[in-house]
Amino acid sequence: MANTLSYQKIFLFWIPLAITWLMMSVEGPYLSALIARMGDPKYNLAAFGISFSFALIVEAPVIMLMSAATALVDSYNSFQKLKTFTYILNTVITLFMLVILIPSVFNFIAVDLIDLPIEVVEITYWAFAALLPWPAAIGYRRFYQGILIRNNKTRLVTVGTFIRLVSMSLTALILYLKFAFPGAVVASLSLSVGVIVEAIASKIMSLQVVEKIRSIKNAKGAKELSYKDIFDFYYPLALTSILSLGVHPFVTFLLGQSRMAIESLAVLPVINALVFVFRSVGLSYHEVFIALLGEKGEGYKPLRNFGLLAGISSVILLTFITTTPLAQVWFHNISGLSIELTQLSILPAIIVSVMPGLTFLISVQRAIQVYSRNTSPLTLATIIEVIGIIAVLFIGIKVFDLVGVLAAAIAYVFGRSIANIYLLKSNREAIKNFG
Repeated sequence: MANTLSYQKIFLFWIPLAITWLMMSVEGPYLSALIARMGDPKYNLAAFGISFSFALIVEAPVIMLMSAATALVDSYNSFQKLKTFTYILNTVITLFMLVILIPSVFNFIAVDLIDLPIEVVEITYWAFAALLPWPAAIGYRRFYQGILIRNNKTRLVTVGTFIRLVSMSLTALILYLKFAFPGAVVASLSLSVGVIVEAIASKIMSLQVVEKIRSIKNAKGAKELSYKDIFDFYYPLALTSILSLGVHPFVTFLLGQSRMAIESLAVLPVINALVFVFRSVGLSYHEVFIALLGEKGEGYKPLRNFGLLAGISSVILLTFITTTPLAQVWFHNISGLSIELTQLSILPAIIVSVMPGLTFLISVQRAIQVYSRNTSPLTLATIIEVIGIIAVLFIGIKVFDLVGVLAAAIAYVFGRSIANIYLLKSNREAIKNFG
């Protein structure tokens, strides 16, 4: 592996996944632009951002199923065990989402706990309800995508995402032209339809690989994978995702208490959508690192160097957009924000322009820990990140009276930076064992 893992090989393996994540990153700007051109755009942008944040929390336990499948499915036994584990997780998160949708429960969370502006509460409820099938469909397709990645079928993952985008876009267009739903509900329904279609496509495209796996009763020289093994491996990853995404309601709550609260709630998802376009290529590198490290981690150096170059490049490109007139083009002309909201967006966007580089770094750090089957440090790193975000956001809003979205930008960068710093020690220890 050390001699054969060239930068070209890394690039060819990674580029389909990078394109996949880039296509997914288009969803946010596309839907935000659609909402911005419909009725009550400020309230609907805020409602969609809030409902999507809620749905992300529900989805959190299944996000790492792609990494788990990439790392663990090496036989038919492990395939069957992890598939059953996936079904159980999907059932639990769907039931949890149904509980949240009980009106009294939802109102308690949205009004009593988070204190959302009254103008967006009802729109948020129906937008969240439209996302009911979304988390379980994500878990299902990420399981099969992990299997495809492990078996060097990354191009099929890209095909699935293309199918998702087409189906989402068609649904959004039909709902926009033919129905009088609020913009936030149109966006949520479109997301749900898109990911359901992608999940079905991922299952179909993996049939040949699964048939091949059927002939492998157990990985050579490996013990049979048990449900306890899966749980011990997976629960730190799930907890990491839950903590990472669970910070969003706290951010929403504090933004609701900030100066220019509605405006901040409206523009934050638009800023996040732009940044995610560049962060997405870093997120896609996580599974690449796991899959190509080799039996003894001998692919570490070329993978590290490739990730470093890609991370720096993504920061430079995003900074160029946010610090030039292209920012005005993106937020006003493309995303459809008013001039007032566009001006509010630019400084926070400049601040978070470093996030793609930090995302590449943490993707590499997390991949090293997953590869080493030592996932516990990831949970503690996320706890540190969440505490950092909440603390800085609280101080920025309550002490310095910053505009909410500006405080959020500073908080996100600070939180991710301290998580990166914490993981350096665990990574150094794991790297010592690489060949």
